[in-house]
Amino acid sequence: MGYELIDLRYQQDARDPERMLRNLKQDFKLNISVGIWYFTPGGGRFHDRFVKAASIEERIEMAAEMAALGVTGIEAHYPDEVNESNAHLYKQLEAEAGIRLVAVPFSHFFDKRFEFGSLSNPDAAVRDHATKIAVDGLRFIKDVGADMAISWPGMDGYRYLHGKPFMHMWDLFEGAMAAAMDEVPGVRIAIEPKPYEPAANNIYRTTAEGILAAQRIEQKLENPENGKLLADGHTLVGLNPEVGHVKMGFEMLPAAYSLVAMENRLAHTHWNSQPDGNYDQDNNIGVVNVHETEALLYALWALGYQQYFGIDINPENIPIQRAMELNVRALQRMKDRVSRMPHERILECHLDPAAHRGDLEEILIESW
Repeated sequence: MGYELIDLRYQQDARDPERMLRNLKQDFKLNISVGIWYFTPGGGRFHDRFVKAASIEERIEMAAEMAALGVTGIEAHYPDEVNESNAHLYKQLEAEAGIRLVAVPFSHFFDKRFEFGSLSNPDAAVRDHATKIAVDGLRFIKDVGADMAISWPGMDGYRYLHGKPFMHMWDLFEGAMAAAMDEVPGVRIAIEPKPYEPAANNIYRTTAEGILAAQRIEQKLENPENGKLLADGHTLVGLNPEVGHVKMGFEMLPAAYSLVAMENRLAHTHWNSQPDGNYDQDNNIGVVNVHETEALLYALWALGYQQYFGIDINPENIPIQRAMELNVRALQRMKDRVSRMPHERILECHLDPAAHRGDLEEILIESW
């Protein structure tokens, strides 16, 4: 088992509407992964936990049962939930249930030492500690053969605006990330933007800010191995947009994800449901903003997306197996509806709207 950089260069091919149409005429595989962190959700700011805590071993057993639902991937934070001492449990899960470790987010937010941020922390000692987590995590990914690291800088950001050295903040974070990537070259990192929570304003609030950060980090890379991959057109810093985070920022789901894909940076995706704005709810898929979520699935099908649908929910009131059953079913139902849509007619409506007044509205009404 070893690391292999996944080629994302196919994504920008869907700039061509005819390519989109060809993709839509092919079957679309739902590669589904789950995050081990929400199997037994902890308490929140205003309430105690509602479910009994479980060890990593117990949660691995829960994950094995999800294979029957079609789950083939699992995600876990390094080093809190997956590390060198328990990697054998994940390897056993893959051998026995066919569920492999696909994404490894960095533990850059829960520890109290990250009170003022991780890679952007003004304290060099804290920043060095966060960088070490990234370096060790990248080495771990290379050893176990996961697809990528995920960077969700939940505590990096700002509360007050006057006099904030914004460019210095971004430069600290991106320089530290680039240094870690140069230490362990050839491994992809996916940034997960979010407008706010737990930081009052997260360091990368929007999809566009995440893309710009990815570009800047790549520009700072100095390792020749990384340089060769970039010269060949690969991206080493991708994004992992999450439905909830995108909607917290009042962005349009299919447009935001397509913008990432336009740069070959759609490394992974996280799915749940969320109203515009509001706090981060992590609702089950297909419950809130259903039409827009289905439009997102349609967009990913049209671009030929081959990566994972990572289910990222907070099932505080529903047993985890029941929640997973519902979320997988929601994705499958959306796929079934999209598969029955008249793709040629829909594309014609967009490419020649003057000749198809009211046609797209009729199609959408009839499809529901």
